Amino acid sequence: MQELHDAPLAPLTTFRLGGPATRLVTATTDAEVIAAVREADDTGTPLLLIGGGSNLVIGDKGFDGTALHIATRGFTLDGTTLELAAGEVWTDAVARTVEAGLAGVECLAGIPGSAGATPIQNVGAYGQEVSSTITEVIAYDRRSQETVALTNADCAFAYRHSRFKADPERYVVLRVRFRLEDADGLSGPIKYAETARTLGVEPGDRVPLAAARETVLKLRAGKGMVLDPEDHDTWSAGSFFTNPILTDEEFAAFRSRVRDRLGDGVEPPAYPAGAGRTKTSAAWLIDKAGFTKGYGTGPARISTKHTLALTNRGEATTEDLLALAREVVDGVRGAFGITLVNEPVTVGVSL
Repeated sequence: MQELHDAPLAPLTTFRLGGPATRLVTATTDAEVIAAVREADDTGTPLLLIGGGSNLVIGDKGFDGTALHIATRGFTLDGTTLELAAGEVWTDAVARTVEAGLAGVECLAGIPGSAGATPIQNVGAYGQEVSSTITEVIAYDRRSQETVALTNADCAFAYRHSRFKADPERYVVLRVRFRLEDADGLSGPIKYAETARTLGVEPGDRVPLAAARETVLKLRAGKGMVLDPEDHDTWSAGSFFTNPILTDEEFAAFRSRVRDRLGDGVEPPAYPAGAGRTKTSAAWLIDKAGFTKGYGTGPARISTKHTLALTNRGEATTEDLLALAREVVDGVRGAFGITLVNEPVTVGVSL
């Protein structure tokens, strides 16, 4: 177990932002992870968990406590059952499942971060969410000080949410188990319209697994959502804001604001989100509020490829990023009466 003091955290995040940690511990086994967590809890030391760093916004002052970098490895495939160690690189794991001819996560290709973070955020994209394939999460329960197994139902998955996100101080994910599908080399049913259109198929059709993965990677890359050290559009946390889910009353008020601002013929994006609820597009809101691709003049700007990504152009500070995020939030609220919610976890700062 490696230990460093006054260690920079920016290199461990995809934003490449944030100050140092008082102490940085890198754990490569479950036992080391648990030992580091127990030590922090026993001494009352603040603890920050870092996996792939793709969903973190760390303040410029850094973190006064122990930052635990979970770098465990483990990919075990038994039939259609997959177990991943928390520190496994997610996009690499997806590639291996496709190579094995198993469906269920192929449309989650290219998403940065670690496997252990996927149940926390209920990671999803292009018509798939991990909640549809996760069967069990093995975690260390800091309250009971024991390792526990949580079923899919125990995880209380919802849109970009879970039991782990609701109670972030309690569980440390160690391993994630999935049940995939053997569909004779074919993908799961293609659910996302853009993916189906690009593949030249109808929603609900299946395609060769490799074709589904490659298409998603191409779509993501076109939006700056596949990590590339040379492309500052990927120096981000991907989608910075979640898509708002509105009640019927809220959506009616929103449509009225849209008509007032954009004209009677304009209809905002609307997707069913359960009884009496409608999901709309954060990217659409941002764009129509006047924050177009490439918006900004400072070192933190909106991506030139996708309005939902805020980016570090190379010399930004976390405060630069937060100033831009606040400007976008205020602008969307003023234009449409909707308050956007940040998707990345903030450490030592807030919007």
